[in-house]
Amino acid sequence: MIPGGGQPNMQQLLQQAQKMQQDLAAAQEELARTEVEGQAGGGLVKATVTGSGELRNLVIDPKAVDPEDTETLADLVVAAVQAANENAQQLQQEKLGPLAQGLGGMPGLPF
Repeated sequence: MIPGGGQPNMQQLLQQAQKMQQDLAAAQEELARTEVEGQAGGGLVKATVTGSGELRNLVIDPKAVDPEDTETLADLVVAAVQAANENAQQLQQEKLGPLAQGLGGMPGLPF
């Protein structure tokens, strides 16, 4: 409701919703292009993911490769990918959080 008891201007609300939708799409596109890194084992394994969580690169230092202990290497890979994804989620919150809050605050929208 608008202060004073008036009805909200539907055209204005639709324009605001379209603008927020465009801003959200632009932020999502930026996230898909932005790369973040996570690492494990003091940098022995590094994973690079996009801000949307797509694994783009994995670098394994030869010192991390022990044919007798592949479990540790696997654990390092998993930890590096998880760290990268956590960084991507943090980036998502920074980029999309304010937009999602704005959309959620608009009356009549199912967000």
